[in-house]
Amino acid sequence: MTTPHNWRKSSYSGEGDGNNCVEIAHSATQVAIRDSKTPTHATLTFPAPAFATFVETLKTNP
Repeated sequence: MTTPHNWRKSSYSGEGDGNNCVEIAHSATQVAIRDSKTPTHATLTFPAPAFATFVETLKTNP
């Protein structure tokens, strides 16, 4: 995945110091995650199906 330009933060990041969150960017095949406090540091990249499974698991196991 090339450096994504479509980074977005969770709507749960809150007002004020909304940088205490992760950001994600996605393509058709991969999802990248980074820490919003340090956006120039490394990112984690996952295959899109693996990330989708991860998110679904979080939703069903609060």
